[in-house]
Amino acid sequence: MCGIIGIIGDKPVAPLLLDGLHRLEYRGYDSAGIATLVNGRIERRRAEGKLANLRERVEREPIDGTLGIGHTRWATHGRPTVSNAHPHANDRVAVVHNGIIENFRDLRGELEAKGYAFETETDTEVVVHLITDELQQQKSPSEAVSGALKRLEGAFALAIVFAGRHDIMIGARRGSPLAVGYGDGEMYLGSDALALAPLTNRICYLEEGDWVELTPGGAQVHDETGAAVDRPVKQTALSGAMIGKGEYRHFMLKEIFEQPAVIGDTLHAFLNPLGRKVTLPELSFDLGNLPRVTITACGTAFYAGMVAKYWLEQVARQPVELDIASELRYREPPLPEGGLSLFISQSGETADTLGALQYARDHGQRTLSVVNAAESSIARDSDGVLQTLAGPEIGVASTKAFTTQLTVLACLAIGIGRARGTIDPAREAALTEALIEVPSRASEVLNHDGKMREIANWVAEARDVLYLGRGNMYPLALEGALKLKEISYIHAEGYAAGEMKHGPIALIDENVPVVVCAPSGPLFDKIASNVQETNARGGRVILFSDKAGLERLGDEAAYTVELPEVDPFVAPILYAIPVQLLAYHTAVIKGTDVDQPRNLAKSVTVE
Repeated sequence: MCGIIGIIGDKPVAPLLLDGLHRLEYRGYDSAGIATLVNGRIERRRAEGKLANLRERVEREPIDGTLGIGHTRWATHGRPTVSNAHPHANDRVAVVHNGIIENFRDLRGELEAKGYAFETETDTEVVVHLITDELQQQKSPSEAVSGALKRLEGAFALAIVFAGRHDIMIGARRGSPLAVGYGDGEMYLGSDALALAPLTNRICYLEEGDWVELTPGGAQVHDETGAAVDRPVKQTALSGAMIGKGEYRHFMLKEIFEQPAVIGDTLHAFLNPLGRKVTLPELSFDLGNLPRVTITACGTAFYAGMVAKYWLEQVARQPVELDIASELRYREPPLPEGGLSLFISQSGETADTLGALQYARDHGQRTLSVVNAAESSIARDSDGVLQTLAGPEIGVASTKAFTTQLTVLACLAIGIGRARGTIDPAREAALTEALIEVPSRASEVLNHDGKMREIANWVAEARDVLYLGRGNMYPLALEGALKLKEISYIHAEGYAAGEMKHGPIALIDENVPVVVCAPSGPLFDKIASNVQETNARGGRVILFSDKAGLERLGDEAAYTVELPEVDPFVAPILYAIPVQLLAYHTAVIKGTDVDQPRNLAKSVTVE
């Protein structure tokens, strides 16, 4: 996860910005930078690599100023170079940015037509010039940002400073978290409260769509309509554990709500949104000439691999075999010469997956890993690594690690499809556009949190729960059931909906909730019949679908949750969120230990 910090006050901010970035290092990064105002001019210091490199540069080239912003950046569509590092700026505006601006290509074309010159291919630079264009119309900084925000589509957090204005800093939040800190003659912005911990214990969390004007003496928050609003200022306990949770009761809920941001970070690392292309890292083997891909993982990561099997077969027409790691290594399957073995693990230390990796290496396979820890054992032992940018995941039940795994695997499927010639540039562009929209659509799904709490009150009374899905929703049914079992201790099972009549239908009565993941699409009519079969036997359905699906089937369900209409390709990423929220709220109602459920460990390093 990229990190943001901003400070406005009456003393030099560069040392404080660097300290704040240090506290954000836990998120992971590969470049960093700060910008301040010096005699009214925007001055920047940026460096690739570790924060020590930025500190050294600031020592060589000191930077003054009592107002400034800082950023730690994961490499996005562009290498981790100084020119690609944040803050991005021109002579009037400097910006740090987490997230994705979906419509940046259209905005860039419009701004280029007006004569604005772009130095990078990043979406962030569009924000710089768009605000500048608003300022050119003799608007104030607040008016300029308000006007620019109305033009932006996507999920993002922003911190913005203006040349010649030592008295104002502006932050904005849509999808990505942003906190405001209150000091004595000094105010702060941070990606989370941990960045602000030594500076203040008074924190205000911006709500979805909010933007805030900071002055040295205070803050004025505006909602998405521009109206001035009051947001509660909370006293925080100065402990890393408590501050790490921010405004959330549990780490798991915090990590669920971080998904728009971390999906955006991960997409930035694998997509070139300007060219609407996937940009995979250079690998030592040809993705277009693989006789077979063998996918293996454990637990939630295995279900991510199951979704990937659908994607690779349907998009790339790539033959795939899928196996649980603990089974593959002892089943001793024959592996084709020149084949690719793909390993998925959040920690990169999963013992069974490591064993399967060794088996694949011993049998001459090329190996590729999808992990959240670049220096992990699985990553070090693989020929290639595709890193998820979820940041640390504290809750034992995986949430953001799962959706970022799906994000990476979707990009891999597109990359293999292009390499095999099974998709043309137009199809790649369409799939890329669908992925770029995911962070903001994920933010929309999170708006159903209250509805999920309501549904959870009923689910918490059940002894058994069934989850159904078809196609790439089948793995989501399995994942939903696993989440509920893990943290609420309610027995739950996921099934391919077509298997209903082959056994599970015998379990259905009015006391067994049936959760159905069913976006409208080619398989919708099939799953509709399964819902009707459930109702005919007294069952009660919880239906997750989009507007078109609910118009056709909503009357058949006891509870419905409307999800955004998206390309079916990306639906699994979004439909993971409501099943996570349902499990979380059910567990809270039952009073279980949500973050550390009994008998489970975050990283399973023994067989």
